[in-house]
Formats: sequence, C-alpha cells, structure tokens
Amino acid sequence: MTVNPRRADTRRNHERILAAALESLTASGELSFNAIAKKAEVGVGTVYRHFPTQEALVLAVYRREVQHLVDVVPILLDTNTPEQAFRTWTGHLARYMMTKRGLANALLTGTTSREELFAKAYETMLHAVSTLLEANVRAGSVRADLDPETVLRALGGLLHLSPQSDWRSQTASLTDLLWSGMCADKGGGS
Repeated sequence: MTVNPRRADTRRNHERILAAALESLTASGELSFNAIAKKAEVGVGTVYRHFPTQEALVLAVYRREVQHLVDVVPILLDTNTPEQAFRTWTGHLARYMMTKRGLANALLTGTTSREELFAKAYETMLHAVSTLLEANVRAGSVRADLDPETVLRALGGLLHLSPQSDWRSQTASLTDLLWSGMCADKGGGS
C-alpha cells in the first residue's frame, strides 16, 4: 500500500506545528501563530488550516501530551520490571507537570470545554495507572486491593511541586512513600 505523499506531508506539518506550539507554551506560555509557523517551517496559513483558533491548537497540544503519557506505559512495561515501569512513569508524569505550566495556564484561560477535556484526560490517565497496577499485582509487588483512582489521586500531589525546586528528588520521595503503602505484604506481619 502506497502512502499518498501529500497526506504524509500533511501529517508531518501537523506534528511539527504541535511540537512548535508545545515548545512555545512550555517556554513562555504564549502562542503566536506567526512564531509557530516559523518554528515549524510552514506558512502561517498552514497553521490556520490545521488549527483555526488558538483554543483548537492548545487542545490538540494537550491531548497529544496526555496521549504520550499513556503510550509510554506498554513500552515501559516491556523494558522494565513492573515496579521500575511504575516509578519511571511517575517520573514522566512529574516532568510533564513541571514543564507544561504554560500549557496548563493556556488551557485554564482559553478552553471553553474544560470539564469534558479534563474528564477525558482523567479517564486516560486512570487507564495508564490501572495498567501499571495490574502488571504489578501480577508480579506480586503491590496489593491486589489497590484502587487505581486512589493511586491517581495520590499522584496528584505532584501538582504541588515547583519547577524551581528539586522536583526530581521530591518526586522520588513521593513515589517511595506511595510505593511503601502499595506494596504487597512480603513478611506476613502487621
């Protein structure tokens, strides 16, 4: 099957625009279609054809970033123990939260369908956490009675970290604390 060169080019442009928009939102929290077009090496009309409004662009960037957090789960589980996969994924989640403050601000100020958007993102993240927990339950490293929603709420503590702080070590500490509460009882003690 041959891929239409025009479609492939359209997909590449779409991805370059999203990457440029993410970089802009991460760095300054602002969007300029002209600056994004320049950075993505496309015409400003191409940006508008893909994303007719700033809100449409912000929403697409947000959805793409959340999807990346979910897409990495099977890769982590294929290349790590379930515990290492959970810990590494928590680091990805923290990095996402620390570097995407501009994206979060743009979502809060410009999105009319926030509730639906955040509900969908929550469901997507809940699925990722559930997948990681199921792998750990099968490996015997965490308790089988864990509620994925409770674990996701606990991970919400990452939102309180500051990008200007030592958030990596604070993420590791939070993950260690969470992990000790999730661990399967190995010794049969209290």
